[in-house]
Amino acid sequence: MRRRTAAGPTAWQPHEVVAPPAHPSGETAPRIDARFVPKHVALVMDGNGRWANARGLPRTEGHAAGEQVLLDVVAGAIDLGVSHVSAYAFSTENWKRSPEEVRYLMGFNRDVLRRRRDVMNSWGVRVRWAGRRPRLWRSVIAELEEAEALTAGNTTCTLTMCVNYGGRAEIADAVRTIAAEAAAGRIDPSRISEQTIARHLDEPDMPDVDLFIRTGGEKRASNFLIWQSAYAEFVFLEKAWPDVDRRDLWAAVLEYARRDRRYGGAVDAVGS
Repeated sequence: MRRRTAAGPTAWQPHEVVAPPAHPSGETAPRIDARFVPKHVALVMDGNGRWANARGLPRTEGHAAGEQVLLDVVAGAIDLGVSHVSAYAFSTENWKRSPEEVRYLMGFNRDVLRRRRDVMNSWGVRVRWAGRRPRLWRSVIAELEEAEALTAGNTTCTLTMCVNYGGRAEIADAVRTIAAEAAAGRIDPSRISEQTIARHLDEPDMPDVDLFIRTGGEKRASNFLIWQSAYAEFVFLEKAWPDVDRRDLWAAVLEYARRDRRYGGAVDAVGS
C-alpha cells in the first residue's frame, strides 16, 4: 500500500466555500430524490486521442481539450450532491503508449493539478490520489501531494485522481501487504475476509462505485476500480471525452436513478 508523506506548508486552512459557476447554457441540474443520487461516480475519460486525430490534430491536443471537461463534470457532480468522483487520469497500462505521449501525460497531469487545485479548493473539493509511486515522475507526485494537503479538510466532494493506477495492481499490492502482515503474525490467515482486503486498498475509506461512466464508445472497465465497481451501474457514452460536459453526467445519473439495483436479490414477478 502506498505511503503518504506529511502535509507540507500548504496544509488545508478553513476557508469560505463557493458554489461552482452555472453551466454556460443556463441549464440547471435535474431534481432527483437524494436516495437515487449515486454517492460515487467513476469516470473513464476515453476518446481524447481519437477526437484529436479526427480533427487533424495530434493526440495530445485531445488530452488538453479534456481538462476543462473534468472541471465542468466535477461542478455538475456538486450540483447533484454526488460526494465522490474518481477520474482515470493515467493507468498502469498507459506506459505502453509512445514515449512522447507518456511524457506529455505526465507533464499534463502535473500542470492540471497546479492550475486547478485552487479552484477545487474554493469549491470545497477534497483531492485524493490513488496509484503506484514507482515510475511516476517525482514532480507529479509532488503536485498530487500538494493538492491533497491543500484540500485535506474539504467536505463538499472528494475527487480521486487515479494516476499510475490499475485495479489489478491495487489488489496485488493489498494482498502483498496482507501476506507480509500474516507472515509477521499480525493477521490470522484464517480470518482474512473481503473487509481485510478493502482495508488495504489505496483508499480504504473510498465508498463502492455506484455509477461507472465511460466515454468514447468503448464498453469495458479497462482495469479501473474493479474491486470497488463490483455492483456499479455502467453507462457508456458514444461521445469522446472532450465533447462531454456536466449535462451528460446529469443524464447518466437520471439513467442510474431509473435502474433497479438488487445486489443479487430478486423479487418474484409472476403474473405482473
